Amino acid sequence: QVPLVESGGGLVQPGGSLRLSCAASGVIFSRTIMGWYRQAPGKERELVASITSGGTTNYADSVKDRFTISKDNAKNTVYLQMSGLKPEDTAVYYCYADYLVDPVGPRYRRYWGKGTLVTVSS
Repeated sequence: QVPLVESGGGLVQPGGSLRLSCAASGVIFSRTIMGWYRQAPGKERELVASITSGGTTNYADSVKDRFTISKDNAKNTVYLQMSGLKPEDTAVYYCYADYLVDPVGPRYRRYWGKGTLVTVSS
């Protein structure tokens, strides 16, 4: 039981900025990798960014240097700051959490938010 609730999506013009938030109630950050996927109509869901419990970040090449993932441990919240938005960034963005349930394997359990729509258009 790890509820993930996204917010911050909406309509923005090309070149604009948005910040997505993922409230991760119940998440233990020391055991969790968190991040964002996105899926555009007719396309496969793709990993956008991730952040480990230690703060290591990774980005898709398509968003590198434009998007920044961060987290606030005190608020149990992960953010995706998006700037220089392009029409091709239009997609439903999904927060996810990979919770470590078995340190030996290791084995993780995947949790998903319901998604928030980002539309980049004039």
